[in-house]
Amino acid sequence: MKPYLSTAEPAGSAPALARIVPFAVYLFFIFIADVLVRLGYSAQDTRWLYGAKILAVSAALMFYWRHYAELAWKGMRASLLAASVALGLLVFVLWISLDAGWMQIGSAAGFDPRGAGGAVNWGLVALRIAGAALVVPVMEELFWRSFLLRWLDSPDFLSVRAAAVSLKALAITVLLFGFEHNLWLAGMVAGLAYSLLYMRSGNLWAAIVAHGVTNGVLGAWIVATGNWHYW
Repeated sequence: MKPYLSTAEPAGSAPALARIVPFAVYLFFIFIADVLVRLGYSAQDTRWLYGAKILAVSAALMFYWRHYAELAWKGMRASLLAASVALGLLVFVLWISLDAGWMQIGSAAGFDPRGAGGAVNWGLVALRIAGAALVVPVMEELFWRSFLLRWLDSPDFLSVRAAAVSLKALAITVLLFGFEHNLWLAGMVAGLAYSLLYMRSGNLWAAIVAHGVTNGVLGAWIVATGNWHYW
């Protein structure tokens, strides 16, 4: 009789850490920024910290890239790509609409790329949009959808099919994703949209594309309207 061999992937395993560490790095820089503000530094003084954050998260993603089997590009059907883009645009519209006082937690400091004279620093703008549209969606979808959404159903999260995720895991993930953001209700709506797209398609890239479209269009809208607090 062969001994029982567990295939479970605990939260401390390499596949799990590969999805947790980049997200933890991102949160660490948010913590650092908060500490600097409490020490008297202004939001203007800490603007360039975003660049360091994106570089650090990118480095963590590259370090663990071999563990992201679901990111091996196999192409996307035109219909799925179109649906992902459309969903990303819809989430953007809802994001800037669900901003009533009771839909917010505290007040967001935002990210103002203008200098002392009021001129926009386009280097900072490009860095912010690139990070939000290209790096953050990969990092967050790997943590929230690829890892946590499935891990809540089984420590062996890699064996959990996206379509088989339980309602309980979906609800918990959506709630936590919502309260990660200042606009908590908009965050929940976004989390639900990306999760359902991933569960229905079984393709993590679909959720990444939708997330990237939301963040990219949001960034362009912020620059065009000057609503810096949305950043």
